[in-house]
Amino acid sequence: MKFGGTSVENAAAIDRVAGIVRSRLPEQPFVVVSAMAKVTDQLLAMAAAAGRGQRDQALDVCRSLRERHYLTAGELLGTGLHTELHDELGGEFDSLEELLRGISAVGELTPRTSDYVVSYGERLSSVIVTAAFLARDLPAALVDARKIIVTDAQHSRAVPQMEEINDRLLHSVRPLIEQQHVPIMGGFVGATREGVTTTIGRGGSDFSAALVGAGLSAERIEIWTDVDGMKTTDPRVCPEARRIKVISFEEAAELAYFGAKVLHPATVLPAVEKNIPVLVLNSRNPENEGTRILAHSKASKAIFKAIAVKSRITIIDIVSARMLMAHGFLAKVFEVFARHRCAVDVVSTSEVSISLTVDSNEAIPQIAADLEKLAFVKYSGRNAIVCLVGENLRDTPGVAAQVFAAIRDINVRMISQGASEINLTFVIDEADVPEAVRRLHSRFFAEVDPEVFD
Repeated sequence: MKFGGTSVENAAAIDRVAGIVRSRLPEQPFVVVSAMAKVTDQLLAMAAAAGRGQRDQALDVCRSLRERHYLTAGELLGTGLHTELHDELGGEFDSLEELLRGISAVGELTPRTSDYVVSYGERLSSVIVTAAFLARDLPAALVDARKIIVTDAQHSRAVPQMEEINDRLLHSVRPLIEQQHVPIMGGFVGATREGVTTTIGRGGSDFSAALVGAGLSAERIEIWTDVDGMKTTDPRVCPEARRIKVISFEEAAELAYFGAKVLHPATVLPAVEKNIPVLVLNSRNPENEGTRILAHSKASKAIFKAIAVKSRITIIDIVSARMLMAHGFLAKVFEVFARHRCAVDVVSTSEVSISLTVDSNEAIPQIAADLEKLAFVKYSGRNAIVCLVGENLRDTPGVAAQVFAAIRDINVRMISQGASEINLTFVIDEADVPEAVRRLHSRFFAEVDPEVFD
């Protein structure tokens, strides 16, 4: 059971979580928690301020964070328990302030130090949640993620080492569960074999939960958020969005990668390997059955399951006559992106040109400068990827015609159909996204299968 930041954002939310976990006690749950909502952003901000030498600004943010955690703990616990936890939390915040002073004195924030600062979010929330559970007679046992989630040393996006994680789960966690304890662990955080703190990327608490679920051969993995499962599109853009009752791993992975915020893209991978169902549920509405993600979902009458959008996209066009009949040109192009650690989303090629999309970031001018040694380059930002996903796409003729007829007067910059044959992707101007999504949703989700959609 993984609970996201909004599910543990304050005392009332944590109290709800305790009730949900109590209802699962006969099924021997393992609980993974994120940092309280917005805490990770504040930790990153204070680390950055300290790195710029702005010590007082960093410490001000840290003090406000300290008060928020004290207040939450105080509301959750009686006087005696709160006094004990107050001292423990105080020690953690004292250490964090000392760390910020050190960063400010040096005037440099390294990836390793940044990971250590950011790790405080999950570590603090797991301590508070454990204390709250114990105060409510739930047999909680705090587990330090750094003792379980072994990673390499790529700070901020460390790669988990599955064999070692599974071994530690077997020897350290399995006995707790067998003794009827409820292990509680912060997500997102890990450590190298040498014990150096790492993080596995934003949204990584989902990944942590899937790693634990796979390692313990769990019956299911529950991702608890603040929405009723996955939707056919973003309800903020299209209020008519429907809840998806059941979806395949393959479809969910495509949607997660192309902007569906409910799920972290890597979450499904350990679950797929072990064929463990993943449920996306709402901690504010636990009676709702949410979305069930299965290795193979039942066939749907609808062509598509959902429409995802990924904004803040830059298109890079690379044109060179040298591409014609040339060996190794593509390899040289992608080596540039690899050198800058920049992931490519969508690619379209012709005899003499390559168009591709990347997340907009500050490295793009340097990437373009390197590419200009190979070819003529131009790039443009403020684009968005629109991705329609559904397994029926494989077997339905004429789908592209229906899609582009619905948006016939909207300029499409790039088109791609994924190798998986379950997604149809195109790139448009960001400003056109709301209109395009509403039209496509009206065209493909007006009448849908009630066994798959709500």
